[in-house]
Amino acid sequence: MTRSTKQVIGQFLTEAVEEARKKLDMDVIPPIYFELPKEKSHGDISSNISFLIASKLGIPSTKVADTILENLVSKIQQSPLFNKVEAAGGGFINFFLNPGAFYPVLLQIDEEGEKYGCSDVGGGRKVLVEFVSANPTGPLHIGHARNAAVGDVLANILRACGFDVNREYYLNDVGSQVEALGKSLKSRYMQLLGEREVDVEYKGEYLVELSRELFEKGERQYKDRGVEFFANYAVKRIREGIEKDLEDFGVFFDCWFSEENLHSSGSIRKAVSLLEEKGLVEFREGAKWLKSTEFADEKDRVVIRSDGSPTYLAADIAYHYRKFNDGSDRLINVWGADHHGYIPRLKAVIEGLGFSPDALDIVLIQLVKLRRSGKPVSMSTRAGEFVTLREVIDEVGKDSMRFFMLMRRSNAQLDFDLELAKRQSMENPVYYVQYAHARICSLLSFADENGLRLRKAKDVQCELLREKEELDLIKVLSFFPEVVEGSARSLEPHRLTGYLQRLASSFHNFYDRLRVVGEEEEKALARLALVKAAQITLQNGLRLLGISAPEKM
Repeated sequence: MTRSTKQVIGQFLTEAVEEARKKLDMDVIPPIYFELPKEKSHGDISSNISFLIASKLGIPSTKVADTILENLVSKIQQSPLFNKVEAAGGGFINFFLNPGAFYPVLLQIDEEGEKYGCSDVGGGRKVLVEFVSANPTGPLHIGHARNAAVGDVLANILRACGFDVNREYYLNDVGSQVEALGKSLKSRYMQLLGEREVDVEYKGEYLVELSRELFEKGERQYKDRGVEFFANYAVKRIREGIEKDLEDFGVFFDCWFSEENLHSSGSIRKAVSLLEEKGLVEFREGAKWLKSTEFADEKDRVVIRSDGSPTYLAADIAYHYRKFNDGSDRLINVWGADHHGYIPRLKAVIEGLGFSPDALDIVLIQLVKLRRSGKPVSMSTRAGEFVTLREVIDEVGKDSMRFFMLMRRSNAQLDFDLELAKRQSMENPVYYVQYAHARICSLLSFADENGLRLRKAKDVQCELLREKEELDLIKVLSFFPEVVEGSARSLEPHRLTGYLQRLASSFHNFYDRLRVVGEEEEKALARLALVKAAQITLQNGLRLLGISAPEKM
């Protein structure tokens, strides 16, 4: 189904909803979106607009659907695209289309190629996606891997939808945790020099390795260096490790922004002073407090302590002020779910600074539970440490790890089975999707070897594609742009992995039940064009996920 076909449906539905609006006494019509029904009995394309309207008006969705349907039936009878339309499932509007509605999508995919699925809905608006941002006090762990995958793919999807996207890592390289890191490294180093007493807050093996590294550079030459030297050395080396791990995971940033810069440049004082001028910060109990209760926060928050030092919130105020002042129209922060309580106060800060709190979106990432063949895996492979991103990449590979990290909604807990992720079989979801692409490559090559030359879609007889498996595959292909746009709109990249699994399933069904080479030539050429369209769409989807599309498996 081409966009023009969906535009026809959208126009008819919009007109019907507008007419229903008058009867239902509704002020504003919610946006109309379409989805691909899971059940054939639910039609070829469906809309939940009735539910959206009903929730706003507080009336049954069936009443809304019936009212819309009254105005819709006569409209679809005017177009050869439709077979019928009905209200079902408690309020869904389901459209049943004639086969001719689907064929133009093959021409669209052929013409657009790697641009199929892209759009300009973002209109060039600047979006800053900040993700991972783990403290440089240790290597990235498995939870950071999920954050990295979600943030990176969100940025890919937003860019495909016409947004001007920048990726940023916020480096918390000052404060008590960095001081504790420096003390821990120095203690480990002094232990190598024969000191028995060890003051270690960070107990990971990585600090033992760093202390040995320093010792091998000059044995006792750093003995009299202060904590700051050791802290700076540890942060530098840990950051290098983080960058390498992320690079091997396929994640790159446009900017690594240092919190230290906010302190040294005076940005924190400037931002707090701005809030003071607006009457949103007051001095009491020897400290400066943000009056965040005025913006629905549960209590006011200290921004400058009584000793004059800024709090973490003060640095965050300056950081987000800097983001907006750098020209971003929208901010997206990808955070661990344990930060959910921080959202109201940050929204309060943004509103206090004069920006719309709606310009900030927070995507929360739930925990990852490791399993091996269904059984829980201890979160430690070395005593006293967590399972690192590096360890899992080395065991299962980048592609499997990225796909698995994106298989569920980000705010839902994720079970990651290591053995399944490594398995070279159809049970492994990423293998299942990649194998569909490899099968396509093999089929196209086999057809060429047998004298069946691929033609442009406009030069084949698409109307010969009337088998159930053919039409099902075309329908799934037609919804790729909606899935990409819907993922961008909802900030839910898991929609894309689900779609690719469905597309792979549809192609495997087609491949297992129908022949290409050996069929009557015109039908074979039409099927070959369909296969090529599936290849393009799979490649485009996998590219957005940052996953390879192998030609052989």
